[in-house]
Amino acid sequence: MIICADSGYDHARKMNLRPSIVLGDFDSISEKPADIPCLNFPARKDLTDTELAVEYARDKGFREFLLLGSTGSRSDHSLANILLLKNILDMGGNATIVDEHSKIMITDALLEINEPQGSIISLIPLTTCKGVTTNDLEYPLGNATMEVGKGIGISNIVSGENPWVKTEEGTLFVIVARD
Repeated sequence: MIICADSGYDHARKMNLRPSIVLGDFDSISEKPADIPCLNFPARKDLTDTELAVEYARDKGFREFLLLGSTGSRSDHSLANILLLKNILDMGGNATIVDEHSKIMITDALLEINEPQGSIISLIPLTTCKGVTTNDLEYPLGNATMEVGKGIGISNIVSGENPWVKTEEGTLFVIVARD
């Protein structure tokens, strides 16, 4: 199911994708579609349009999310969308953000990193993470503790066929750099 939040519809059109629904407050869309279902929300609301899209999908029973076009020039929106991954994780879902520069995932357990050898991987703790162990990364971690604001997990490199990261406690962002 393709759900477009507001101007996400403009991006979908450029990719020749037809969404199932377009929703939001429609304050940034170039033209509201006439032939696709739309859900209108007021501009003054407590949720972002991306949050509304995720809630809509959850209500339809979806638990796997791929968020596109959710990072960009607005740092506030980008950060809110990245932190939305935590909300999705806490609700029992799985989500990934992909943009032209990176792939952003989140885990509080085991995460297989399906990336080829040579890929740059950064592990960034959202909370203090204990028992962090990695496999097939050039700079291995074994039962490590990672603290928020410390750069120990930045710019690692996939060195084998089965890369993964596991944390026994805490929440960890896993970011694949594509520059």
